[in-house]
Amino acid sequence: MALKFEELAVGQEIGSRSIDVTRQDLVKYAGASGDFNPIHWNESFATSVELPGVIAHGMFTMGSAVQLVSDWAGDPAAVVDYQTRFTKPVLVTDTTGTSEPGAVIEVAGVVGALDVDARTARIDLTVTFGGQKVLMKSQAVVKLA
Repeated sequence: MALKFEELAVGQEIGSRSIDVTRQDLVKYAGASGDFNPIHWNESFATSVELPGVIAHGMFTMGSAVQLVSDWAGDPAAVVDYQTRFTKPVLVTDTTGTSEPGAVIEVAGVVGALDVDARTARIDLTVTFGGQKVLMKSQAVVKLA
């Protein structure tokens, strides 16, 4: 079902999801992005630079969060702008050999604004880990037909 601009309302929820993250996900992301900073995979290095442990790449977190919006829109190309501020790291514990995630990121989205002339909807995302916001002012703009 295609989204209809006329059926949207400010404050309307677009959905929510939990994103399980493992250290393996971070290694895969490092390979795809070329960001091999050891804070994203090496526990002893991360703690040596005064981090609490291995942390997820900020862009991994950002990209994982916006997937809610592109799935809702039905077309990733409909997301014409996406911005956020990184506020807290996502700590990913080592759960190798188990079926447990090392972290769970929670994402929820609501329609924050509508632009009738441009036929766009601004989607405001709430992105949390461990009950704390890890992305602030996380907003995507979706162009609707």
